Amino acid sequence: MSSQRSARIERTTKETQITISLNLDGAGKADINIGIPFLEHMLDQVARHGMFDLLVQASGDLEIDAHHTVEDVGICLGQALAKALGDKTGIRRYGFAYVPLDEALSRVVLDCSGRPGLEYAVNYPRARVGDFDIDLLYEFFQGFTNHAFVTLHIDNLRGKNAHHIAETIFKAFARALRMAVEQDPGMAGILPSTKGSL
Repeated sequence: MSSQRSARIERTTKETQITISLNLDGAGKADINIGIPFLEHMLDQVARHGMFDLLVQASGDLEIDAHHTVEDVGICLGQALAKALGDKTGIRRYGFAYVPLDEALSRVVLDCSGRPGLEYAVNYPRARVGDFDIDLLYEFFQGFTNHAFVTLHIDNLRGKNAHHIAETIFKAFARALRMAVEQDPGMAGILPSTKGSL
């Protein structure tokens, strides 16, 4: 990845081994292999709707459950975003998106604030999508938020199908993030904060 706004993160613990490459100025290309098909599908939406190039390779203790892998992928994605953004000069900083999918509608609002904070207002009608424990999506976003140092508000406004709800969240997350990290021509060389740092 040749973009200056790119990063590669490698993280190895006793529970997981993860490599992530992220290019914020990409073309929506995804190469994701983590052994959890539903999360792979959701991360593919992040790449395509965010117009990021995203490579994720992960192996973890899936024989126990998917918790460690899902959370650690979120952590690594957050670290990659923080590294790729650098000092955040010239970015829009704020982003938001509403995304529908059939009966489901979700809203995501994001601030590259330097302060980690997650507000997650989502109620799923069932506990699993296929074999995937839907509660783990909260762990993914918590890990991401803590390590990206962003303020992230996720609200599902309506929905009856758990898969649809999750997909609207990830698509809206991708589009809000894309907006927030875009270079703002009117802010060239300027940090979008009165504090002088983010």
